[in-house]
Amino acid sequence: MTHDPLFIVIILALFAVVTVLAVGIGGFGMGGEFNAKHGNRMMRWRIIAQAVAILLILLFFAVRGS
Repeated sequence: MTHDPLFIVIILALFAVVTVLAVGIGGFGMGGEFNAKHGNRMMRWRIIAQAVAILLILLFFAVRGS
């Protein structure tokens, strides 16, 4: 399963979600100009990344079976 290209894409998508979430939380924690300028944008990107990751997981189960 770990050699499946779709599985690797899912792992990359999950890594993207964690990265965007960490940057968003870090910016929120520090506050200031970065948070005021990019806070909402980072959370929107997190939601988009999560949706893509969930769709890829559903696609994986639909194609590969349970």
